[in-house]
Amino acid sequence: MQAERWLPAYIALGSNLDDPQQQVARALSALAGLEQTVLAAQSSLYISAPLGPAEQPDYVNAVAAMLTQQAPLSLMTALLAIEKQHGRIRGTEKWGPRTIDLDLLLYGDTVREGEELTLPHPRMCERVFVLQPLTELAPALRLPDGRRVASVLRHLDSTGLRRL
Repeated sequence: MQAERWLPAYIALGSNLDDPQQQVARALSALAGLEQTVLAAQSSLYISAPLGPAEQPDYVNAVAAMLTQQAPLSLMTALLAIEKQHGRIRGTEKWGPRTIDLDLLLYGDTVREGEELTLPHPRMCERVFVLQPLTELAPALRLPDGRRVASVLRHLDSTGLRRL
């Protein structure tokens, strides 16, 4: 019998409601409890301005480095369940305020496009609040297309990002 492979996965976390620092901490704790998954590392917390409607609080953001044996869709389903447990209501205003947001950024070198899941995350390279904590965790990390995450980060404006 062949042993299951452990693959690296990176999860972005964000919250701007109901004590965002605590929301992120609780979500990290939930990630650490996922089956067939190990929380390998977590970034510092960062404060960023919201992307969506301006009349909402700033976000607390972080990235978690995971090792997992779960398939990508299974892991995404687990992330959605954690969001739901933490009071996230999907289907409301796009980029509006939320208790917790969990995005699967990378899953090994997997590249896929689908209605349920696209990897790498389609907008991660546009978001300094994702790339800064990701670079903190894995400065030499390369995207499936070969670009270094740290190189992509250098092209983004980090003016509105603050490390807690």
